Amino acid sequence: MIRWTRSAAIAAAVAGAAVLMAAGCGSDGGKSKTDGTSAAVLKAAREYQEAANRGDWPKACTLMTSRLRGGTVADCEDSHAANPAAVEHWSPTPTAPETPTLPPATYADGSTVPPPAIATPTGPDFADTGKVDLSNVTAIPAAGNHPAGWAVYATWSVIWPGKPVDTDRRALRLVQEDGGWKVDQQEDAITSPAELTAILGRVTP
Repeated sequence: MIRWTRSAAIAAAVAGAAVLMAAGCGSDGGKSKTDGTSAAVLKAAREYQEAANRGDWPKACTLMTSRLRGGTVADCEDSHAANPAAVEHWSPTPTAPETPTLPPATYADGSTVPPPAIATPTGPDFADTGKVDLSNVTAIPAAGNHPAGWAVYATWSVIWPGKPVDTDRRALRLVQEDGGWKVDQQEDAITSPAELTAILGRVTP
């Protein structure tokens, strides 16, 4: 039987407290592994969404998983270059018809017949987009062919000339691939963070 003196009990309590303090401290200043993961996930999500918003697919494609790209990074870039409508916030805009090379037609009284109004698409026309806000980083399980990873709620403003400011909302799933965090799923039919994990649970191609 061990007999504890008052001084021995105090010494044991101090030693135990020291052990607990040491266990709670680390080289990262007390931050948990989850904190570090969240920061890395948010960084990758922001870089992807900002690149997609400005149509920088050489950058955005590198931040997608091979499954979401549907092939290599080069394949992804070629696909978006061939399909400008896939650019975020793109809209065709009409232009005035080119100046005719032939003399304009005239009426009997000598007045000129105006040329018909013809609208033709000019290519990608980008809306102004605001800062990408990210929140609600949440661990999520695998769903269909999407691996387990982290969900992120992304929002940003979309501004077209002469129109009210709109807000886009997107749910992103990020998973680890090739040593980094990549976007593996994105869903736009989301209205609040409450729908984040449910919408990413859908099985999509």
